[in-house]
Amino acid sequence: MFIGLLALTVQAAAGEDQAPLSTVSAVDLNRYLGKWYEIASYPAWFQRDCTGSTADYTQLPDGRIRVVNRCFKNSLDGPLKASKGKAEVVDAATRAKLKVWFFWPFKGDYWIIDLDPDYQWAVVGVPSRKYLWILSRTPTLDGAVYDGILRRVIEKGYDPTRLNLTIQPK
Repeated sequence: MFIGLLALTVQAAAGEDQAPLSTVSAVDLNRYLGKWYEIASYPAWFQRDCTGSTADYTQLPDGRIRVVNRCFKNSLDGPLKASKGKAEVVDAATRAKLKVWFFWPFKGDYWIIDLDPDYQWAVVGVPSRKYLWILSRTPTLDGAVYDGILRRVIEKGYDPTRLNLTIQPK
C-alpha cells in the first residue's frame, strides 16, 4: 500500500496527466458558515509567518459571504492579524465553487474538494493545485481522519509532502 501511495504522490508532484480538479457534489452553505481552524496548508505568500490560523464565514444580506481570516504572526503569542474579504458562489448547482477576494478586483478560486457529511472538516483547493487547505471545526483533527483526507488529496493530484501543519492553541 505504501508503494501505491508513493507512486500517486510522485505522479501528483510531477503534475502529469492530471484530471480536472473535482469538487464535492453539493454544499449546504448554511452548514458551512461559521468558524474553521486551519489544520494544514500549502505555504502561501499571504500567510507568511502565520500560525493559529482561522477563517470565519458569515452570510451577507446580498447573498455573498463575509470572510474573516485571522492568524497570529510568528507564534501563538504574536500579534493578531485579520484579513477581511468576501466570497460568492460561482457554481449554483453544487455551491462548491466560490470566488474569494480581499481587495478588488483580484479574485481567487475557493473550491470545496472534500467535506465531512457532518461539516466537521473540509478540504479547499484550487484548480491549479497551487493551494490547499485542510480545515476543521476544532483546533485538532483525529489522526485517522487526517490520514483519510491525505489519501483522497493524493487521488485528486495533490502532493501531501508540501503540506505544512498549522500550530493551533490547545
